[in-house]
Amino acid sequence: MDDTSLQGLVSQLARLLTKRCEMMATVESCTGGLISASCTSISGSSDWFERGFVTYSNEAKSTLVGVDPAIIDAHGAVSEPVARAMADGGLRHAPVQWSVAVTGIAGPTGGSAEKPVGTVWFAWGTPTGVETEVRVFGGDRASVRAATAAHALQGLLERIEDA
Repeated sequence: MDDTSLQGLVSQLARLLTKRCEMMATVESCTGGLISASCTSISGSSDWFERGFVTYSNEAKSTLVGVDPAIIDAHGAVSEPVARAMADGGLRHAPVQWSVAVTGIAGPTGGSAEKPVGTVWFAWGTPTGVETEVRVFGGDRASVRAATAAHALQGLLERIEDA
């Protein structure tokens, strides 16, 4: 996905959240703030974007958004329970109605047979709970990160539209 498509998603998200008078937060690991940067690249984003947590390390996941280290130990950082806890932590640690969390393996190193490079867990925190999904993206590190950011924003947009 190119930058113009990503900006299109952000513009749609901005219009929808502003209309609803609601706020969002991001909790990012493998994207390292790319989703937040996309959101704040447009003027007026403070009307709907509250904050972004970059939780790249396991310690950051625990200290910034309250992910229980036992969950990380039991399942690994790139897992459904950790993504779920990250999104929930975004809702609990920011005055927002919506959160999006991503944790994955952007590569080119770090993959395994169970979790190959390109594996990303997504979680969307909504007013009614947390929804999760796993995807495996191809390409190099930049491609995986860009695809992750786009999918995270698209998923959030769809959930807000359906609310």
